[in-house]
Amino acid sequence: MKNIFARQLAEMKNRVIAMGEMVSKSIDEAVISLRERDLALARLIMSNDDAIDALEREIEQLCTHLIATRQPFAADLRHIVAGYKIITALERMGDLAVDVARVSLRIGSEKLIKPLIDIPAMAGEVQSGIKAVITAYTGENLEAARRIAEIDDRVDRYYGLIMTELCQLMQQNPALVTQGVQLVLVARYLERIGDYATNIGEEVIYMSLGVRESLNE
Repeated sequence: MKNIFARQLAEMKNRVIAMGEMVSKSIDEAVISLRERDLALARLIMSNDDAIDALEREIEQLCTHLIATRQPFAADLRHIVAGYKIITALERMGDLAVDVARVSLRIGSEKLIKPLIDIPAMAGEVQSGIKAVITAYTGENLEAARRIAEIDDRVDRYYGLIMTELCQLMQQNPALVTQGVQLVLVARYLERIGDYATNIGEEVIYMSLGVRESLNE
């Protein structure tokens, strides 16, 4: 019976990791769709979000089944509770990737008001954060979990730089406001994804140690 529970717990973990990889891919492709003006890719990201949502429901059902039938306690229960919270964060991150794709569609084939440099760089930091917390979750690596705090600081700095530059552009030329606001939204979506990655890092620490540790101060 204990071996069956261990296998089910491992299956839950593997599905959470798979969901993290799917979300990471959606975020990456969403930024590519914006930078390359690839509207077909933007539509594909929106369509693929259904698969992320379906996987979230599967994991949620598995977590519920494990609690109801195995009545776990201590470390095992923390693993399941962390799984619940992590997939919730991942689902919201996936929704934000869709929001970036929607911006791509709203801008359409219109020429970008400036070359996208900082937004892709910010997205790269976000991806580093996601990789760190997935690595942390996979191996209960506390060092990797805590690394997200430094990465999130860099994400926040990019957010500030992007906001300042876009606001200056819009003040200088009101004709740029419509698209400028859309790019501001993209930066905001990426910043929120970074925050959710930080939340996942905190869940990994709680899962491993049984104590709450803030990584976003």
